[in-house]
Amino acid sequence: MRIGIAQLDFTIGAFDSNFEKISHAVDEAIRRGANLLLLPELATVGYPPRDLLDRQDFIEANLRQLERIAGLSTEDLGILTGYVEPNTEPGGKRLFNGAALCHGGQVTGTYRKCLLPTYDVFDEARYFEPGGTVSPLVLNGIRLGVTICEDVWNDPDLVPRQLYDRDPLAEQAAAGADLLVNLSASPFVVGKGRLRRDMLSAEAAKHGKFLFAANQVGANDELIFDGHSLGFDPAGGVILRARDFSEDLVFYDIPERALRGAGPAAAGEIHPVARSAVEEAYRALTLGLAGYARKCGFAQVVLGLSGGIDSALVAAVAADALGPENVLGVAMPTRYSSSSSLADAEALVANLGIEYRVVPIDGVFQSYLDTLADTFEGLAPDVTEENLQARIRGDVLMAFSNKFGRLLLSTGNKSELAVGYCTLYGDMSGGLAVISDVPKTMVYEICRWLNREREVIPESILAKPPSAELRPDQTDQDTLPPYGILDRILEAYVEHNLSVDEIVAEGIDAGIVREVVQLIDRNEYKRRQAAPGLKITSKAFGVGRRFPIAADYRVLHGETE
Repeated sequence: MRIGIAQLDFTIGAFDSNFEKISHAVDEAIRRGANLLLLPELATVGYPPRDLLDRQDFIEANLRQLERIAGLSTEDLGILTGYVEPNTEPGGKRLFNGAALCHGGQVTGTYRKCLLPTYDVFDEARYFEPGGTVSPLVLNGIRLGVTICEDVWNDPDLVPRQLYDRDPLAEQAAAGADLLVNLSASPFVVGKGRLRRDMLSAEAAKHGKFLFAANQVGANDELIFDGHSLGFDPAGGVILRARDFSEDLVFYDIPERALRGAGPAAAGEIHPVARSAVEEAYRALTLGLAGYARKCGFAQVVLGLSGGIDSALVAAVAADALGPENVLGVAMPTRYSSSSSLADAEALVANLGIEYRVVPIDGVFQSYLDTLADTFEGLAPDVTEENLQARIRGDVLMAFSNKFGRLLLSTGNKSELAVGYCTLYGDMSGGLAVISDVPKTMVYEICRWLNREREVIPESILAKPPSAELRPDQTDQDTLPPYGILDRILEAYVEHNLSVDEIVAEGIDAGIVREVVQLIDRNEYKRRQAAPGLKITSKAFGVGRRFPIAADYRVLHGETE
């Protein structure tokens, strides 16, 4: 049996262009003599469709798409695809997250996803009903143990946190499946690829069966999908591995004797994947930006270049994602901007080959000061005047965006967004926050990785203390703890949900912990107004983190109300 995996980048709801991708994959599968082609979870619509699932016309279009996909199947080639199945059972919810086996031009069997995640970025119980009893789908006498994404994430021997009372993969194996297949749209998180690979390997070995997993690739809104589709032999060895962060079509021949457990299985196509967490993060950001811009109709982007490390990294990501000819960096100096920062921005532009403009804004800033002079008379300058500069820059960048049809990229990192070290309607302005889920310490790690073969980020940018340059001799550490400490607290509090006392127990000063935690809590209102940001960690601000704005957390931190 020759099995193929079509790892495709779908645009949600783009039925015609998505079908064209599927059709090309099917043509190649037929040319290569495949017997079964796997498509990802919800391949008819793209994942995640969210509240589009509430639209009846969308569901009907999905069913027409399934008919088109079924029409591509032949007597020699079966296609297993994810789709949305309307629930016509009395008293049930409307929908199932389903998989359909297509063979000979029609749907010959279906499976319904059993485990519906409702944590982090997932909200599937909002739309779907869980599947009931499972049984293999049969293709030319071969029993396929079908599962969908989350269905393989609840083995009590492998997953420490049990969220469900069943294990659909084990149920399929017990029901006599000859081989196991999983259709996924599994969002990327740094390190998750290895975890998924290790888990599926253990599952294949545990059940003594071939296991193939097809994963979506690309980016939809904040979510990035790394692809990295896989195949395993009955001993858990990797026999098939698609590329990560790009579309791919891979095949594997299962010998008849091996399928029946009577012979060895040779390795098939095994493509290399990212070698480090830093490389994973950078490639994910590049894919995320490219997908977001293209699917939102933008070919070009604009961003502010301060001469600092954050904007330098965003510019590098943009140049790789869209081509340097499509990236415009704008420097907007005031009286507090150092000549070295402008020189650093110019050096970066030369290294990347992007377009560059300098738009001085000190005159606009002075006009604001003059306009507000009577109102502010007798009051010392403070963060108000600093924020005026940031907001002028935001207006200038939005003017470039409007006039030239460029997507504005905001350049704030996760550490700044966490504690509110950013300006509403200023540096937070933009259509996409590229590194809003990248802690400051990781920003430095990625930039050093970029410089592994040649200087991409000027060394002078890496060496100087971070500064917003909104007042004389300003540095970030005038206001914030050292980023190494801040990021440890941020990870513990936001990603691991540790309490103040638990974080202090890790050896961090109690006063600093309380200060940072209070800043994180207090700035939820800012984050709610931020541009959507690409998710690469286990818990990103925005998608998947739902905290109230009007709330009082003091009692949770050991304080009195």
